[in-house]
Amino acid sequence: MSTPLMQQYAQVKSRYPDTILLFRMGDFFETFDEDAKVTARVLGITLTRRGNGTAGETPLAGFPHHALDAYLPKLLKAGHRVAICEQLEDPKQAKGIVKRDVIEVVTPGVAFSDKVLDQKRNNFLTAIALPGPLATGMDTCGLAFVDVSTAEF
Repeated sequence: MSTPLMQQYAQVKSRYPDTILLFRMGDFFETFDEDAKVTARVLGITLTRRGNGTAGETPLAGFPHHALDAYLPKLLKAGHRVAICEQLEDPKQAKGIVKRDVIEVVTPGVAFSDKVLDQKRNNFLTAIALPGPLATGMDTCGLAFVDVSTAEF
């Protein structure tokens, strides 16, 4: 039987299926199921199981929330998109299950944190605009790029 916490996790995960969901539980970020297997492998942390020996045990891997700055870059450098789901209220004040939601989705291509970006090389982001159905017959396109480390255009 699924617990209210795991139901909350499943609801959030369903909105971000193509990410590794880091789900804040107290002082830890936890991952479950396939996310846990990938996270354990990429980060070199222990893969365990949640379910107290029942047939429906769920793979689990996690790390202390204060270690996010150390672990997030490793997940991104391995090519993964990461959704960070935080507790939105103080667990001591919560009536029932703690409210949680994704506060940020970080991808290898759109990472702005100094802890994630490689400071020894340029980190370019490029946008291309092609003529669309409303084009006025002009054969033009647009191109813009920025170094997100220095904000140079």
